[in-house]
Amino acid sequence: MKIVVKKEDLYNGIKIVEKAAGQKTVLPILANILIETINQNSIRLVAQDMEMAISTIVDAQVEEEGKITLPSKTLNDIVSKLSNKLITIEFNESEGADSTVVNITCQNSKFDLVGISAAEFPSMNKVAAEQQETGLDIEIKPFLKGVKQAGFAVSSADLYRIFSGVVCKISGQTLEIASTDGNRLARVRESIQNQENSDLQLVIPSKVLNEFIRISSYIEDESVKLTVAGKQIILNTSKISMVAQLLEGKYPDYNVLIPQDCQKNATVNVAEMETALDRVSTLVNEKTSIVKLEFTENNLKLTADTPNMGKSEETMAIDYTGEDITIAFNYKYILDVLRHIESEEVKIGLNTNLSASVFRPNTDEDFVCLVMPVRY
Repeated sequence: MKIVVKKEDLYNGIKIVEKAAGQKTVLPILANILIETINQNSIRLVAQDMEMAISTIVDAQVEEEGKITLPSKTLNDIVSKLSNKLITIEFNESEGADSTVVNITCQNSKFDLVGISAAEFPSMNKVAAEQQETGLDIEIKPFLKGVKQAGFAVSSADLYRIFSGVVCKISGQTLEIASTDGNRLARVRESIQNQENSDLQLVIPSKVLNEFIRISSYIEDESVKLTVAGKQIILNTSKISMVAQLLEGKYPDYNVLIPQDCQKNATVNVAEMETALDRVSTLVNEKTSIVKLEFTENNLKLTADTPNMGKSEETMAIDYTGEDITIAFNYKYILDVLRHIESEEVKIGLNTNLSASVFRPNTDEDFVCLVMPVRY
């Protein structure tokens, strides 16, 4: 194998796939990136950890066909430090299967890097080409927006693995994305151009969608093709592909948990509330993270009280004319909600101090969050 590639193109390709390489694995080859030639003008880079695989196509001049795997971290370190010139990667496969030394040269720099035969690299993508053609094309902008807004409420605990995923539901021309960990819930609905008019519902691991968000800056396409085959999800663009295992199990019907109306309603400036919460939390009890929110006429008082440490308090003007009510929350959950609301003001729907509060942007956007209170 012999290829010549621009430093910037190769480096970007490595950055796209590197996070999928398993750094803590019993299989050393999973810490490597597969480099394989496709045709005279392009190569493919692939990394995976048996739960997720990412591949990308990189422009290159292919002088000799072939494939090899190289350590992800070391390859990234080498390429990042090379001059912004053409890089030559050469591997003489005719020397036998035991010869895995790859020569990497760029101007006056030369590295001999030991790799592992590509024959040992496992493949996750077992979906036939004709199946991928039947995938559903989704516009990237609303898909990314929905995942960023409503994907933050996933669970980090292993007890209910299904809650570590994000629900993606397509019905007609509506894309619905939601997540919950049992203490909070986020749901957003976006309008899409669903030409196939297909319906789809699946639970994708949050790790996969976070990676898609990370590499989205490298994607120039306006749409992504979603293909479900068995227990796998494939996300395809013209040059980048992701394959991942779907989460199995029944996801709860979260929409029935969202109240249609609330007895009390407040309108609060998002930036002011976020700043106030951040200040008050300075004296919060780290074990409970509780901050009390006291709603009175056109006023909100935030309080954190920690024995042997002190008390913090802040008041702010709001739009509220309902009955007085005091509710305690894990302040981190409220901050998460505020940081994902894109409007200047948030509507807060309240019922009792032990029932979930509803947070919505003060716009027509169909985005809603529920946060369960805590006893105090």
